[in-house]
Amino acid sequence: MPQPKSRKIAVLGYRSVGKSSLTIQFVEGQFVDSYDPTIENTFTKMITVNGQEYHLQLVDTAGQDEYSIFPQTYSIDINGYILVYSVTSNKSFEVVKVIHEKLLDMVGKMNVDVLLYEVYLCVSLSVISCEEGKALAESWNAAFMESSAKENQVMMRFLSLPLPLPRVSLFFSEELSDDSSARHK
Repeated sequence: MPQPKSRKIAVLGYRSVGKSSLTIQFVEGQFVDSYDPTIENTFTKMITVNGQEYHLQLVDTAGQDEYSIFPQTYSIDINGYILVYSVTSNKSFEVVKVIHEKLLDMVGKMNVDVLLYEVYLCVSLSVISCEEGKALAESWNAAFMESSAKENQVMMRFLSLPLPLPRVSLFFSEELSDDSSARHK
């Protein structure tokens, strides 16, 4: 088997939308239902995509809002972004749009590989429809996924999707170097 390649993906979104729960469920297989504000955590996991092994680093970031200064570290050596919002929060949906704009300003329109990730806990409390999320992702030329960390339907669904997907396949593209250097510098 070829040598593992490295990929680093930042998980961004409004505060308390479930970024940490999604990340921990994916990496450790457990659901964390308590809320403890994150400053920043990096989780690692070995995964296999299309027969290629990857050393995946997921950067679980602090919650953003429309007034947050976008840290430059979120644009250096990052191969892709997972933007997370909650279907129960209009605010989180609006903030994810602002985060996307900040990303475009920071790394440029040609270099942003994005997965828009919709988190649902209770569909009956939804204020954002799945169709709204899909339309937003389409307008960004991004992939879209909905899931619930609580029900253990997490990012592995994304990683197991057949490649190539528009833009998302670049997370695991052969064009990226093996030494974890990313396009986003």
